[in-house]
Amino acid sequence: MQSQISSFTPIIWQEDIPSSVDAENYKECEVCTAKSRVIWGEGNPDAPVFIILDNPGERENKDGHEYLCGTRETLQMGLYESGIPLDEVYLTYILKCRPRRAYDKDRARAFSMPFIIRQIEMAKPKFLVCLGNVAVQCMFDDKDVNVKGLREDWQNLMGHPTIISYHPLAVRRRPNLLNYFLGDFQLLAECLGKDIKVEIK
Repeated sequence: MQSQISSFTPIIWQEDIPSSVDAENYKECEVCTAKSRVIWGEGNPDAPVFIILDNPGERENKDGHEYLCGTRETLQMGLYESGIPLDEVYLTYILKCRPRRAYDKDRARAFSMPFIIRQIEMAKPKFLVCLGNVAVQCMFDDKDVNVKGLREDWQNLMGHPTIISYHPLAVRRRPNLLNYFLGDFQLLAECLGKDIKVEIK
């Protein structure tokens, strides 16, 4: 993968700060601890592309300095290689706090869904992107769907043209997925910034 990103320099996206009410309400989720920070999203909140992952990655290294985790670095590489400007993307998560202990996954995700649905309804992005089986199953409310079965074509999610692809961490661990990952983003890149009506299922 290193050869793919030789000319690419990842950036730390600006974090989107939730309202005090949203942050306080979300702290009722069981994944939140007294030390948890609510990660509402990052990047450009007015971007045409709204990307959804399962949960926030690490934000600081062992010395407490802010850094870009492998998941977000691989995501940015995929965007760059596909010709999608990083400032045309907003990244958010099903869970708004990074899980640091055992938790009831179904209950935490069910609690979190109204928050992300409201985010999408308020932002009205042009395109959605779901990465990884957890995000796909939560957003489509169907535990039987998966990335492999939905990728390579436009899907309809909440009335938005939606691209499905693998989780960046899966791509990082399994380089054979890289070409699929890039191909899915290239499908998006072909329509981004153009007045093209996307045919969705």
